[in-house]
Amino acid sequence: MAAVADANTEVNSRDFPNPILPRTDITYPINVLYCGVCSLPTEYCDYSPEPEKCKEWLRQSLPDQFKAVSAGGADDAAAASAKDGEEGDQDGGDDDRKKKQTRGGKARVKLPAAEEKKKPGAIKLSIASRGKKKYVTVVTGLGSHGIDLKVAAKFFGQKFACGSSLTGDDEIVIQGDVKDDLLDLIPEKWPDVDEDQIEDLGEQKR
Repeated sequence: MAAVADANTEVNSRDFPNPILPRTDITYPINVLYCGVCSLPTEYCDYSPEPEKCKEWLRQSLPDQFKAVSAGGADDAAAASAKDGEEGDQDGGDDDRKKKQTRGGKARVKLPAAEEKKKPGAIKLSIASRGKKKYVTVVTGLGSHGIDLKVAAKFFGQKFACGSSLTGDDEIVIQGDVKDDLLDLIPEKWPDVDEDQIEDLGEQKR
């Protein structure tokens, strides 16, 4: 049974290294140097509450160990300085790129097509002949101002006591020539519409 156990131990240590078992690359017994200030192993003095006192104790009590620790710290400091330099160069490059981008003013940002369509357009008023002495008034562009066209058509019909209906996506046809009245009525009814946004096209053929 002992032979079997020894064989298993040998296989485990070779194929499945166990940190508890002795290692062939380490000389035993292991000599650990402890700091007289923080009581930690000397390689952990940097993590003590008073690392400067630990270094002073090492310099006086263990000069060789102090040199080794100091050399390691210098290498770490050099690596950190090199990293900071690389980051500084990168930041400097970013600053240069930002400066180049700002030269000549800011580029005009092109709005998506959907947002361009949302911009209020001109409201166009015109009249069209329907026979010798009959006219209709055509209103287009109210929809671009967010005005409910059905509500507007009903309002015009009640206001002028005449027929008023939707005939297109953004077109209202009112029976009779009320174009001049609409020039004042539309801004009065919908204050968000500026008078300058209303165009009088006069008589148009349909």
